[in-house]
Amino acid sequence: MRSTARSIGADDPAAAAADVEALAELRLALWPDQPLAQRRAEAEERVARSDPRIETFVAVAQDEVAGFAEVSLRSDYVNGCETSPVAFLEGIFVRPSGRRRGFGRALVAAVEQWGREQGCTELASDALLDNNQSHRFHGGAGFEETDRVVYFRKPL
Repeated sequence: MRSTARSIGADDPAAAAADVEALAELRLALWPDQPLAQRRAEAEERVARSDPRIETFVAVAQDEVAGFAEVSLRSDYVNGCETSPVAFLEGIFVRPSGRRRGFGRALVAAVEQWGREQGCTELASDALLDNNQSHRFHGGAGFEETDRVVYFRKPL
């Protein structure tokens, strides 16, 4: 089966209103630090496209959202990049049942195309130091590791 990133009922891969509930669940699976209601509100905001510097794409299989990717346009310094703005893969998640079927690659391809349309020549991303699964995915998707960083904070 050939995998494509697309929205339910649409020809373009951008997320649509019909995708909100699935997006909320997938966002919660990727970022479990906030309640589902918060992730739903974020999903609604993303599909409303209130910020043109952010886009969300979905991969659909058999009328089910199998995964999503969110990309933003960053104009600040992005580690390892030489240009500005940079398309930044903020998050990507594919349901375990949809993995190793090409959905991740299709989502990255949609993100890359969006970045090119924004005038970007670089796509960047990040992952936690101990997230080896993400490191393998990024390598398989053609990313090259540029830095390893530990951030620090001190309350004042």
